[in-house]
Amino acid sequence: MQNLNADYLVIGCGAVSMAFVDTMLVETDATFVIVDDRHMPGGHWNDAYSFVRLHQPSAYYGVSSKSLGSQRIDTIGSNKGFYEMASGAEVLAYFEQVMRETFLPSGRVTYLPMCRYQGDGEIRSLVSKNTYHVSVAKSVVDGTFYKTSIPATHTPKFDVEEGVHCIIPNELPRRAAGAARYTVLGGGKTGMDALIWLLDNQVEPDRISWVCPRDSWLINRRTTQPGAEFFADSVGGFASQLEAIKDASSTEEIFLGFEACGAMLRVDRERLPTMFHYATISQGEIDQLRRIDNVIRQGRIATIGPDTLTTVGGESIKTSADTLYIDCTATAVGFDTTESVPVFQDGLITLQALRAPLVTFSAALAAFVEARVEGRKEKNKLCAPVILADNPDQYLASFAGNMMNQKEWNSNKVVRDWTNQCRLSPLGATVRDMDPENAEQMSMVARIRDSSMPAVMNLFKLIAQNQAA
Repeated sequence: MQNLNADYLVIGCGAVSMAFVDTMLVETDATFVIVDDRHMPGGHWNDAYSFVRLHQPSAYYGVSSKSLGSQRIDTIGSNKGFYEMASGAEVLAYFEQVMRETFLPSGRVTYLPMCRYQGDGEIRSLVSKNTYHVSVAKSVVDGTFYKTSIPATHTPKFDVEEGVHCIIPNELPRRAAGAARYTVLGGGKTGMDALIWLLDNQVEPDRISWVCPRDSWLINRRTTQPGAEFFADSVGGFASQLEAIKDASSTEEIFLGFEACGAMLRVDRERLPTMFHYATISQGEIDQLRRIDNVIRQGRIATIGPDTLTTVGGESIKTSADTLYIDCTATAVGFDTTESVPVFQDGLITLQALRAPLVTFSAALAAFVEARVEGRKEKNKLCAPVILADNPDQYLASFAGNMMNQKEWNSNKVVRDWTNQCRLSPLGATVRDMDPENAEQMSMVARIRDSSMPAVMNLFKLIAQNQAA
């Protein structure tokens, strides 16, 4: 057994853990041991399908000290006109670069890949007989709270009978050739990615079926863009969302208001979505998805047979025997998303969303608070976990949590100044660089100021109303 000493023992080397360590390296002289099951930094990105991309612009992802991408605006494809979104390969290379060029050269990070944390400071290698004991001076940092589930690592909740070809998205580019028909299972963003990949590769829409048990509300990517040229969409769009909230009498009315102001999109305008997972999409992608007519909405699938789909409710749906099924049913978060624990406990820091769904910004903020704020009570006051919503009703609580946390950050000058300059902070650079002589921009900011409190008050009223129903 090798004995190691560190101020912090970090469990997991995914995006969240790396964002935390990165900020701590800047703000402190602390030392770290990072332990991870995988062989490379980047967490679940190691297992991502080849055509995956970030939902949001690269500008808002990664670690605070190093930009991801070149801040390019795409000129082709369904993201045309918007800031680039890194591919899975680019994200993985980025985190590898952060480890090799920033973390390890600091002399303050010990990285133990292909190793598993056993508890009580004990670590064992997954590929050798090596074991380690870490004497932790300050805290264990848990970067695995959300138990991210992706197609390559999840266990399907349906049965596949003999002779049926069912694959995960990772296999799609290799297995797609020669299939007569394709059926994508899953109504979330992974399923949408698979469908768009098929359409972008010239598969005719009438050869594609989509099993979509729940329709989803989707964030319009236009409203998430950095840069002054998108000020009206981002800052003005947020003002419009607050105005939609403050006057609404139901969750449905809020989301229809979001849609009316361009903040939200849905594939089928005739159906009211019951799912919301923060998936971000462009109008171009929506237009592609609307080309698919055969959408199966009879519920979740229990069994895939040679020529029949059987739903959980027992309904049979006739299919073709020459179909290639693509399993996109993994959930991004592997537990009840309304659960949370205090971020700061005795000897333990549990990284969670402080501004949903921006988990890397949240982790960087938790690191800054750990480094610069005294007292566990005050730290937890500034770092109240925000739930990751599964449905529109839960999004009301998530939105309110984001607003209440922002109020706390604004009340602490040190934290406020840091959030305003952090590159991971949503709209931070856009607001910071706004022109005080621009009357239109100042009007949008004033709308946010005037609507914030009425919107939050109405959110709490509607949350209580939904809970009582």
